[in-house]
Amino acid sequence: MIEIVELEKSFNGIGILKGININIPKGSRYGLIGRSGTGKSTLLRCINALEDYDRGELKIDGVDIKSLSKRELKYLRRDIGMVFQDFSLLGSLNVYDNISLPLKCWGYNNNYINNRVNELAEVIGLREKIQSRPKELSGGQKQRVAIARALALNPKILLCDEATSALDPKTAQEIVQLLNNINKELGITLVTVTHQLSILKNVCDEVSILENGKIANQGNVNDIFTKKPESLMNLIGVKYASLPRSGVNIEIFLTESNSEVAIISHISRDLGVDCLIIDTNMEVYNGKHVGSLVVNISDEEFSKVISYLDYKEFIWNKLK
Repeated sequence: MIEIVELEKSFNGIGILKGININIPKGSRYGLIGRSGTGKSTLLRCINALEDYDRGELKIDGVDIKSLSKRELKYLRRDIGMVFQDFSLLGSLNVYDNISLPLKCWGYNNNYINNRVNELAEVIGLREKIQSRPKELSGGQKQRVAIARALALNPKILLCDEATSALDPKTAQEIVQLLNNINKELGITLVTVTHQLSILKNVCDEVSILENGKIANQGNVNDIFTKKPESLMNLIGVKYASLPRSGVNIEIFLTESNSEVAIISHISRDLGVDCLIIDTNMEVYNGKHVGSLVVNISDEEFSKVISYLDYKEFIWNKLK
């Protein structure tokens, strides 16, 4: 649905996006992560045509944005909803009027607007707050209203720019659940920019990690967080515990397919090898604990252990 090929964007001669290549299928949940200033939000604004780009292609449903007239761009933006970190609600309007604003701007009749607003108020769980003003709402409720407003025109794509950053962890998870329900039930393509890795793991299936305007890594969220490429480690700043100098240190990756296997017990029982657990890095993904274990074994047992891990189809890495 969204195809980005060798996209480049500069400000005042400074490269912000440098040869970006991303393919986002229809109905998918895609994440963009990276440090501040890596070009995430700029890329998002290129997708909804609020920012122009210098070179490359950005196609939505097979149509390059650069080929569209102003009128065609207007209709393109109607198909793309946007949710911001700061909610961007109008304080002088109540919930009903904030949600209905895009519909009124597009000239829909009052009967359609009333039905659509009440439908969306049910979707976001704020039917009883329909006459409340933003100052009377919590942060989570404000973001729900912002999401409903972004959905008012039945968009094909929903872009979320740090949509949970201003919320406490519990409320952020509630918003994540709402976004997941919207993706699943309405089939809307979800593109999320975030620096909150816990949010990313729960709202995205695929991810691109941006570094200095380039894509350092991309792929399945589970694979990225299991294998922990250097770009992810640079982002999260996690280092392993001090490793023993004697013996061999091995990182064993636990994925969705093998996370329930007690691999250390198996190695000990089946091979008669003692493993010293040095470090663990576990996360919950799709209801399963995934991540990695770092263990230390003797030099003499190394070949036997890795042969066993290969036999059991575990991914492993020898640490220096």
